[in-house]
Amino acid sequence: MTVERALEQRRYAAVRAWTSFVEHADEAADLVRPEILNSWTRSESAVSPDVLQAPLADESETASIWRGSPLQTAVERVEEDLRRTAEDGDLVVAVTDADTRILWTYGGRVMRRKAETVNFVAGGRWDDQSVGTNALDLANRLQQPAMVFSAEHYASIVHNWVCWAAPVFDPATGAKLGVIDLSTTWDRTHPIGLATARVMARLIESAMPSSQHHPSALEETTQPGLVMTLLGTAETWLDGQRLLLNRRQTEVLALLALHPEGLSLEQLHAAVYGDQAVTFSTLKAEVSHLRHAVGGQLGSRPYRLLMPVATDVEHVLALLRRGEVGAAVEAYGGDLLPGTNSPALTEMAEYVAVAVREALLVDPQPDAVVRYSELAPYDAEVLEVCLARTDPRHPAVPLLKGRLAVALR
Repeated sequence: MTVERALEQRRYAAVRAWTSFVEHADEAADLVRPEILNSWTRSESAVSPDVLQAPLADESETASIWRGSPLQTAVERVEEDLRRTAEDGDLVVAVTDADTRILWTYGGRVMRRKAETVNFVAGGRWDDQSVGTNALDLANRLQQPAMVFSAEHYASIVHNWVCWAAPVFDPATGAKLGVIDLSTTWDRTHPIGLATARVMARLIESAMPSSQHHPSALEETTQPGLVMTLLGTAETWLDGQRLLLNRRQTEVLALLALHPEGLSLEQLHAAVYGDQAVTFSTLKAEVSHLRHAVGGQLGSRPYRLLMPVATDVEHVLALLRRGEVGAAVEAYGGDLLPGTNSPALTEMAEYVAVAVREALLVDPQPDAVVRYSELAPYDAEVLEVCLARTDPRHPAVPLLKGRLAVALR
């Protein structure tokens, strides 16, 4: 079955479940996820499924909440990455406060127009009591990443959308600050959508300003040298301190970390930009900034790192080579730098993802498959292979069956 056909069937099932709920609420219990049904029930008591747009909060009040807030400072620091993600995927990206009121948005050309028609804009109130079931509300109330696909939305105005959202927390106190949401049309649904939302939330958290409530993101760890996590969430540490890098700088540093032998200017340019019309001078400027960030520990001719380097990519691959599949899946945080347009990193991301998946198909350890299904919830084949080889009495079987039911919808 093609991806397009699978999405169409999934959309049809969502519409059928929504229609059953709207017309005969008691008939929808087995057709949707429990969190969706619960939110539909909450929504039904507050709004009509035919609501035309989200209500708008007072414009001046919204502006005053946003202006000078830690969230505004953090978003401005990573705005280039957020905008690039929106433009590359033709998404609309939104950041809310703790009441699910949108404070900031940026959209690709098509989605920006769609968002404006339903008040998916600054000041828009997207709690389910205002506009019905959606990913922003679920992520905010449940305090965990959430996806809402097509007619899983209660309001029919967004039945053509798919939304992924993740909560944003104060890294110092753990307090919930709001959510970040990525939305596009249902036919552009992609398995890495939820992982990308998680990454964007962690990116914002890492950029929180230094204050009595939001201490510096330069936190301490004990491991010497350069340590990079690239799978799912991107973080870079140098001699125990976190480095705040933009997306492009992270990509360049990741390529150098994954090529300890070094890369020439031409090789690095091809790895980062592919056939994009970007000058060598632009790349040299990025390298210059990086050299300063790593205290001069970046050599030239070829470009190479001059300190001990460790990455989660190499760690996962080493575990797979040793046959430690369970440990590899536990260390695998998701796709490598989701949304990257570096051809070399895109290729490496596919290599690691396929390696993990194939290892599970060969050795489908139930607990590892449950963990993997959190990162790839619609990979039915891995779940089916695992269930076929697992003792029905294994405690993970009910979870595996539940995950498979969701994957096959």
